[in-house]
Amino acid sequence: MTQSPDQIDKLILAALQKDASLSQRDLAERVGMSQNACWRRLKALRERGVISGTTVRLEREKLGLGLVVFVLIRTRHHSADWLARFRRHVSNLPEVVDFFRIGGDYDYMLKVVTHDMAGYDGVYQRLIEKVELDSVTSYFAMEAIEEQRPIPL
Repeated sequence: MTQSPDQIDKLILAALQKDASLSQRDLAERVGMSQNACWRRLKALRERGVISGTTVRLEREKLGLGLVVFVLIRTRHHSADWLARFRRHVSNLPEVVDFFRIGGDYDYMLKVVTHDMAGYDGVYQRLIEKVELDSVTSYFAMEAIEEQRPIPL
C-alpha cells in the first residue's frame, strides 16, 4: 500500500522541485526541521519511490532547441507485441521528451523538442520507419506559456 506524503513531506518535495541543488542543511532550514530529521524524511521518500532521481532543468531555447511539437498518433494495432515494439522504438528517439498513451480520438501523444523544422522532419521519418501507424498529427507550439511546472502537492 502506498503511503501518501504528509504535510512535512510535501514541504520537502515542494522545496526540492524549486531547487534540487539545496544542501541538506539548507533544505532542513527551509522546511523548519533538524538536518537529521530532514535527512531521514528524504531517505524515506526515496525508498518509497516518491523521489526517483535528481535532474537539472535546462533552458531549451538557450541550447538552440526552439521547436516543440506535440505529436498525436492513432494506430489500428493494439497487440502486446506491437505495443512493446512501439514503446521501445519511441523511447529510443532522444528528441521525444514526453510519451503518453491517451484516451480519446488518438492513442498516443509525444512531446518532441528539436532545433527546427528540419530536425522535426528527421524525427518524423525515424518515427514512421519501423512501426506501422494509422495517422500522425503534429501540432507546433508557438509559445511556451508554462513549461516544466512543479507537480502540485
